[in-house]
Amino acid sequence: RAGGAAALRLPLQSAPRRRVEEGFRTAFRTRGGLAVLQHFDSLYSLLHHFQAVETAVREDGLELMMHVVSHHSKELPAILGGSGLSQADRAAHLNALKMNCYLLTGLVDAFEMETSSSALLEVDPSGKNKKNRTKISGSLWEEEREPLLRLLTQLLQLDLRQLWGGLVVEEDFVSLVTGSCYRILENPSIGLQKYRATREAVTHLLAAALIHYDHMFSATLKITQMLQHFEHVAPVFAQAVSLWATEHGLKSLVGELLREIGQKHQQDLARDASGVKGYAVFITELAEQIPGLVLSHISVLLHHLDGESYMMRNAILAAMAEVLVQVLNGDKLEEAARGTRDQFLNMLQAHVCDVHSFVRSRVLQLFTRIVQCKALPLTQFQSVVSLAVGRLKDKSVIVVKNAIQVLAAFLSNNPFSCKLSCTDLAEPLKKEVQKLQEMRAHAPAIGPEEEWEAMLPEVRAATQQLFQPLQEGEEEELEVDETVESTLEQITGLLRKLNYRSAAHLTQKALCRFQGEEPFSGPAEENEEATILGVLKRLYTGSCPGENSEDPPRDKTEEVVLEEQRQTELVKQKMLVQYLQDAYNFSAKITEALSLISKMMYENCVSVVQEAIEFFVTVSKFGVPQALLGVRRMLPLIWSKDPAIKEAVLNAYRQLYLNPSGDSERARAQGLVHSLSLIMVDASLGTIQCLEEIISEFVEKDEIKPAVIQLLWERFTEKSQCSSLERRAAVMLLGMMARRKPEIIGSNLDVLVTVGLSEKLCEDYRLAQEVCNAISRLACNPKPALGKNNAPFRLPQNHMLFDCLSETVSKGFGQPSAHWIPFMEAAVTLIYQLAEGAEEICAHILQVCSQQALDKLQEADRQKADPGVSPSRVSDGASSLPTFLLVHLVSLVGQVALQQVAYLEVSVSAELRRRRILREEKTKKSSGSSVKKQRPRSMGKETTMEEELGLVGASADDAEAELIRSICETELLDGKHLFSAFVPLVLKICNNPGLYNDSVLSAAAALTLGKFCMISSEFCDSHLRLLFTMMEKSSLPAVRSNLIIAAGDLAIRFPNLVEPWASHLYARLRDPCPSVRQTAGLVMTHLILKDMVKVKGQVSEMATLLIDPEEAIVGVAQNFFSELSNKGNAIYNLLPDIISHLSDPNCSIEEESFHTIMRHLFSYITKDRQTESLVEKLCQRFRTARTERQYRDLSYCLTLLPLSDRGLHKLQDNFDCFADKLQDPAVYGYFQTVLARFRRAGGKLETKALAEELEQKLSACRNRGLDSAETCQEGSGTPVPEPAKQKPTGSSRCRPLSTANRDEDFVTPQPRSLRNQKHAKKHPPPKKAIIAFSTRRLR
Repeated sequence: RAGGAAALRLPLQSAPRRRVEEGFRTAFRTRGGLAVLQHFDSLYSLLHHFQAVETAVREDGLELMMHVVSHHSKELPAILGGSGLSQADRAAHLNALKMNCYLLTGLVDAFEMETSSSALLEVDPSGKNKKNRTKISGSLWEEEREPLLRLLTQLLQLDLRQLWGGLVVEEDFVSLVTGSCYRILENPSIGLQKYRATREAVTHLLAAALIHYDHMFSATLKITQMLQHFEHVAPVFAQAVSLWATEHGLKSLVGELLREIGQKHQQDLARDASGVKGYAVFITELAEQIPGLVLSHISVLLHHLDGESYMMRNAILAAMAEVLVQVLNGDKLEEAARGTRDQFLNMLQAHVCDVHSFVRSRVLQLFTRIVQCKALPLTQFQSVVSLAVGRLKDKSVIVVKNAIQVLAAFLSNNPFSCKLSCTDLAEPLKKEVQKLQEMRAHAPAIGPEEEWEAMLPEVRAATQQLFQPLQEGEEEELEVDETVESTLEQITGLLRKLNYRSAAHLTQKALCRFQGEEPFSGPAEENEEATILGVLKRLYTGSCPGENSEDPPRDKTEEVVLEEQRQTELVKQKMLVQYLQDAYNFSAKITEALSLISKMMYENCVSVVQEAIEFFVTVSKFGVPQALLGVRRMLPLIWSKDPAIKEAVLNAYRQLYLNPSGDSERARAQGLVHSLSLIMVDASLGTIQCLEEIISEFVEKDEIKPAVIQLLWERFTEKSQCSSLERRAAVMLLGMMARRKPEIIGSNLDVLVTVGLSEKLCEDYRLAQEVCNAISRLACNPKPALGKNNAPFRLPQNHMLFDCLSETVSKGFGQPSAHWIPFMEAAVTLIYQLAEGAEEICAHILQVCSQQALDKLQEADRQKADPGVSPSRVSDGASSLPTFLLVHLVSLVGQVALQQVAYLEVSVSAELRRRRILREEKTKKSSGSSVKKQRPRSMGKETTMEEELGLVGASADDAEAELIRSICETELLDGKHLFSAFVPLVLKICNNPGLYNDSVLSAAAALTLGKFCMISSEFCDSHLRLLFTMMEKSSLPAVRSNLIIAAGDLAIRFPNLVEPWASHLYARLRDPCPSVRQTAGLVMTHLILKDMVKVKGQVSEMATLLIDPEEAIVGVAQNFFSELSNKGNAIYNLLPDIISHLSDPNCSIEEESFHTIMRHLFSYITKDRQTESLVEKLCQRFRTARTERQYRDLSYCLTLLPLSDRGLHKLQDNFDCFADKLQDPAVYGYFQTVLARFRRAGGKLETKALAEELEQKLSACRNRGLDSAETCQEGSGTPVPEPAKQKPTGSSRCRPLSTANRDEDFVTPQPRSLRNQKHAKKHPPPKKAIIAFSTRRLR
């Protein structure tokens, strides 16, 4: 110490470095390790001024001390082994060893500290050179670190106790050496792979200290401290402890460490999250490496399962799972091991419902591993599956995700069957249960052995009483008969009479009387009691000769063998029934999970959606019938904007359909086609469109083999045997594939026409319809890509295709068929897409069909004298036609009219633009440079500016659009055009629903009226009143649905004309028919999201669909608000109007329904500014509210807002608005809920004080009572109005169809401009509002 103090006074720079080194080296050569006794001061000075000296000095000092310690360690064995070691020499070597180790470990700590600090520095302020030197020095130290640790290990392996006089080595010396190890482990980079050798050296050094120097207690404390403060050391220590326990026999260290962790206070663990993480990782990894030893000491940790630290619970549960997988696994466990296994499984199951979501998800992950390792006993299957299914409803996304993974693991590793259909399992289960019942009926109820086991406790108790002294009155007189046979009968009779004591007493006497005779000469037992029980058992179970002793022994043996066989068969049957029952229950649970998981495919969390998709892929492989519903349900996800979800759907269908089993390519193609055909059976149009997108993706990536396409053509042409459904599916699949590769259809167009539209197949209109859809893939995009002006693909007017279509449509016109109209629509659409002169072809078809109708009409005129009219005909008093003929005619006219408009607006317009661009390009090329020379400079500038602004092309486009519009307005419906001949017929059918009362005819006429309105704005304006009158008054849901769709199209084509009628469209959202409500919801969704209808307070009608009884309609409403929420602050701006309308007593919305709607809408309010603004607006609403229901509704809305500090201030500032409403218990309860949620969220101290103050004010206003409230109202002179009378609410919220509306109700509303002018001229005095909800306060 004195030398060290002197060194502190003398700076190192004053002593020449060379002289210090040479002096120490010279002394080292002569005295060896004892040289440090005279030169400790200089080396200690180097250690003290480590940061100030040069790097070379440090490295030389480290190298010198390593040589010294190495030389000293080599000298010590000979010195300690000699017998002539004096006390002084021993003391000198001991001091030298201490000094050498102190200096060496000090240098280790200094180098390690410098390396750790330099690794943390991102920028070295001292300059680039020093930074490089630091890196070089650090790398040199890392190279020397491992040899140094090996040197210290060799030193500790010596028997150093002799230096201490044969006593225990000082703990300070051991701590000095091991402290360097712990210092090295504190380096965060020690866990890297490149430092593996260093970690192993540290492990061996500490192992030497633990084995030879009783370092157990110190190591336990140090390891637990480092686990608490350094997270990165947990894996290192776990590996080291497992090595010490397995290779060095230090198993007690595991128990000490776990006991030390187990003694940590739960409150401390809850506060110290970083320390808990280190303990958790250590326990988990230790259990993975030495699960058997962890099992022996895990009891000291179990009380932490009830603690607050979720990470500690996770670690202990993970350790249990590892023990279950690696130790307590298999069927050959002992009874105690099985009990421990069941106890662990019960604990894991209990924490599936843990309060913390991370614990629930972790336990589910552990069960996934347990199931995959087949460590879960069959008896626990049902309970774990039930828990996993229950967690599918968890609020936490990660829990739901892991629950799906658990169920998928159960499916993949189930021990039951590769097919898990409840239907397939129910029949075998029923059959085997019936067989078991029959076996039980024929078998004896209970065998003698079972009866004896049941009565054995009472018999033993009675036998034991024989060896106790008899009390008074208990003397029993029993005499043994003369013969053995009679004695046996007597004993057996007493047993059957349940007189066990007498039977035992008699047996005791018989043993003395008939010694050496059967059955009293059996093997000698340990005591008399066991002998008596053995005789009684043989007598009762019939294994000794008795009353039937004359029977041959052979028959008795055969009977016993048969009985054993029956019992064996019965046991096997019981096991079979139990197996089938377990399989059925498992299948039922999986089926239950399917309905829950299928709803998760449209969650916002991408990972949950991916897990749900993967789960249905797994379920499909096990033949669960309900899996097909999930596979279909995932189809719309192909349109997802998230590429991960879209790719997941593609991968799912790739696994399910593109990889069928089969030996040959032909067999695999048949399996693929069969599977795809199966999914299209009874599929909706939306499902088919989604499947088309998927197949087109596969075709684009060349994943569809040519053998599949060849097989589809064979099915279509009937070269391969198939049903009509499979044949139609083949055409559909070919059309889907042709979307990306039109040559699939183009190269076989003649085959499609001749086979699909031949005369013998003209009656199969569904096949013909699909043929038309497939051929339509040849039509190119009417809007060509930029820079491409190729002529569109068109077929000549005399092509065979159009002749076949015309003939098929004309022949089917006069035949009643439910599938003719869809085929006709597809045929007309195809003609307009591909034909040159399409209007002429369709005009010819119209003329032919009209002539057929006229011929039928003339025939009816000739037969009008016949009595009665066929019920299948409609009549106007003079003539009649078959109803289907009128339906066909009206539908054909409407389809041709609509396609003619589309043809003009799209195809003709695009062709005009294409030809104009070609002319312009040709003109530019022909004009050349001569035109540029002749054109004035100013004119050139003006032209260039017009071209840059795009005015030339825009004006030309406007001229072309005006040409198309004028054709539609003036030509298509004038007297010269063919359509004009059918307008009176359509209007007559629509205006006379009583005369033309057929539902199909009315629906077709209504749809055709809407198509006619699409042609001309003038015609539309003059017939909108008729259209909306039919939409309101018609009693046919099909008519109302068709007109809603037509009105939606008209709102896009003529928005200014339809806008005044928007209220009638909103009214259909309350239609009594679910299909009409759904149609109206879909149409309004498209119109509102496309900004074709202005969103007003009537949007509350869309909100009411959220409580519709039909699930599909609720889905439409949810999708609407979800899409609307993506349009800025749309929902925030609409909420005040929605609350106003739904809180109106005349709205007839029940309170619970109002809550459901608001919960959904307020979930879209996520911005703090919106929340604060809504708090203020809702508070202001209390001033104008007039009914208790409105008070409650406003209060409930406040509970749905996540209140922030500023929101609380808004609530405090507007306290007077709702203070007088707090006497209502519901209102007061809602405000208490608001404050409770704020307190749970936490906040600043001042805001917490404000919350307490607000709560006190709430309580004070609440406690004033009704009397003080009335007094306040009288003093202010404010009259309390009577609450508005509410309409009686029925079971349905939908309004009935109005049949007594006046014609004035359907007067065409005035345009907005006229209404605004009238409003500007007249300013009537404002009327006092009856309903207090004013939207002006919210704007």
